[in-house]
Amino acid sequence: MKRELTIAVSGLNAIDSPGPGIAVIRALKESTRYDIRIVGLSYEALEPGLYMRDLVAISYQIPLPAAGQQILFDRIAWIHQQEQIDFIIPNFDAELFNFIKLEKRLKTELGIHMCLPTERQFEARQKANLYDYGVEHGIKVPKAKLVYSPKDIYNLHEDFTFPLAVKGKYYEATIAYNVEQALAAFYKLSAKWGLPIIAQEFVKGSEVNVTALGDGLGNTIGAVPMRKLYITDKGKAWAGITLDDEQLLEMTKKLISATRWRGGLELEIIRTDEDEYYLLEINPRFPAWVYLAKGAGQNHPEALVAIGLGEEVAPFSQYDIGKLFVRYSWDMIVTLEDFQKISTTGIL
Repeated sequence: MKRELTIAVSGLNAIDSPGPGIAVIRALKESTRYDIRIVGLSYEALEPGLYMRDLVAISYQIPLPAAGQQILFDRIAWIHQQEQIDFIIPNFDAELFNFIKLEKRLKTELGIHMCLPTERQFEARQKANLYDYGVEHGIKVPKAKLVYSPKDIYNLHEDFTFPLAVKGKYYEATIAYNVEQALAAFYKLSAKWGLPIIAQEFVKGSEVNVTALGDGLGNTIGAVPMRKLYITDKGKAWAGITLDDEQLLEMTKKLISATRWRGGLELEIIRTDEDEYYLLEINPRFPAWVYLAKGAGQNHPEALVAIGLGEEVAPFSQYDIGKLFVRYSWDMIVTLEDFQKISTTGIL
């Protein structure tokens, strides 16, 4: 008999820049350890996951992160009264800070578990702090600088040569080959994600990624490296393949051990033609391609739940090399009535 759990999951926007929610849910639904019922947490009425009835039993809208922690807690408490939630897996960078601050309160007052990095871990790996983070842990990181105004763009030549990467505070990045392109990227990304924008040294090579899971004690419970085979205009992997790369795995284990990372994470890395590895980003949650890890033999979302519940979890010892994922679009037909329900009542 598998233990029955109700798990709330956010990140249901399975669009051209997908959130991790649907991939996490698919892995959870294929758990051999738990019998899981999914409650969706959404921010917009057109998030596709809301209408995937085979994966999501019921969905609720929750307030945007800017609304603050108390309003989020009150909404989660109300949803908990209806659904008796056992566990929450938030999947957006922008919402994580509020959930991290509420983790202890949700557990003590409502009995809802989570498995998230600490506030210190979350802040230390921010894009703005990543260069110092790399120096501290002996990992190569491209030089970066915070940009707060158009004037700073014109001064970038003092520290960088073009091309360079211009990155949003939370998401998105653009390669700029001159000042004009860097300025256009600044206006676009600052309007969407706020300030500061990050200017980062451009490192030429192939992009490889790792989805991993730490137990908070310094142990790597799982890690699967992947190379992107097809990339969208937004830099998102639309196809990828698992790699046999011991150096990537050692880099991941070293970082998790040094930081005692708790929860899921994704490492975005550039491998140069000289086989040097540069860490570009640490995303403090599972990536949208985490279902590939499940397909390769490591169910990271299932193991995350076990860690959060305080259960014993053995580290994964292997994964299938040469497994591919290929993402695709699928048109769902939904009723206007369903759209009106989630838009007006916040429940579907």
